[in-house]
Amino acid sequence: MSESTRSLWTFSPDERTLITGALLNSMAFFAVLPFASLYLADRTELSTPLIGAVVGGIALIAAVGGLFGGALVDRSRALRLMSLGLAANVIIYCMLALVRTPVMIIVLLLMLGAARTLVEPGTKKLLSLADTGDGRIFRVRYITLCLGAIIGPAVGAVLYNMSALAFFLVPAALFALYLLLALTRARSLNALEGPKTPNPRSSHAVGTALRDRSLLLAVGAGAVIFLVFSQVESIIPLYMRVQYAERTEYLFALLLICNAVLALAMQPAIMWLSEKLPRRPLILLGCVSFALAFAFFWLSPVHLALLYVGIVFWTLGEAILLPMPDIAVHELAVDEHKGTYFGLSELRHLGFFVGPVAGGWLLDAHVSSYFLFMGLFIFLCLPLLMRISTAGGQTEGGDPETGPSASSPTPDGAVNHE
Repeated sequence: MSESTRSLWTFSPDERTLITGALLNSMAFFAVLPFASLYLADRTELSTPLIGAVVGGIALIAAVGGLFGGALVDRSRALRLMSLGLAANVIIYCMLALVRTPVMIIVLLLMLGAARTLVEPGTKKLLSLADTGDGRIFRVRYITLCLGAIIGPAVGAVLYNMSALAFFLVPAALFALYLLLALTRARSLNALEGPKTPNPRSSHAVGTALRDRSLLLAVGAGAVIFLVFSQVESIIPLYMRVQYAERTEYLFALLLICNAVLALAMQPAIMWLSEKLPRRPLILLGCVSFALAFAFFWLSPVHLALLYVGIVFWTLGEAILLPMPDIAVHELAVDEHKGTYFGLSELRHLGFFVGPVAGGWLLDAHVSSYFLFMGLFIFLCLPLLMRISTAGGQTEGGDPETGPSASSPTPDGAVNHE
């Protein structure tokens, strides 16, 4: 085994705890949230744009509330806030298993975004503090997201057709297991932050983050990418529903699994490309890959195989254009401000709100306009990402950090992909 391989897969006990928790989180997320639009279509009378608004609203709440949650993390304890968010997820999923009224379903789904505002900044701060300094733990977190995206949709598709009770209680159990795991390591995880003492600079953390040009450029580029990225979990399945009717759940689950498997398989090639290609052609390759993916999705009624050709290009674009925003924050923020910085970086998830709403409206208005718009809009991220490189940002252009389809909200809120 080479030194680089040994380095990548050797973890401290705290790192193992956080990585295992990330995997549980990812599996729970991908078992439910990718099917949220289908669940709303089956259980409510909402129009396609309103379904997109609800699904995107999870990410909107998480994005807007992220800065508030991150500031709380810096003032309190990361583990304490993370644990509260995990407990909230358990309760919300249990309630979703029991309620049947459309209003309550919508309210509870939106509450998942509020839970994310507690979980994500705390989790990412602990990941950053546990890391040895090179950001490798965020690369491993990407792998856990891919694994979750392989296991979660397969389990979710089966549970979806069994009962609402099973569909929501299994993810609730996974979140409960994550909470239990974190609490068993509470002493060690709290020690990562050290003793909490009054910090006269803490009140200026938000202003410092808001003035960080590299951070704001990363948020803007991420929002553009996430707007496009959100389509595969929110609007594409609704397009598939028209074409494939009752087969949609299984075909969609297989699509997400292919995405995750390909994301893992492509990692060596993506890493090689990120080292060999300059930033501009690498970003352009990612944009072109997304555009081709939308073209193949559009043409998929001609032959089902085109749907899976599209996911190959989608995965390539995803791996290139999600360039480690969390690693950038990890490098930019001092320890006492990491929660605030990670919280502000959640604003890029506004793309996951605007994306489903705009996508749902465009799909209802004109199918060809939808695919043309999304295929071209992704190219707007190119100037933003190039300005990050000239603004002194430390993001590694071709190294992906977030998971497939996820979006995610992350597993805790949107999709996502975490």
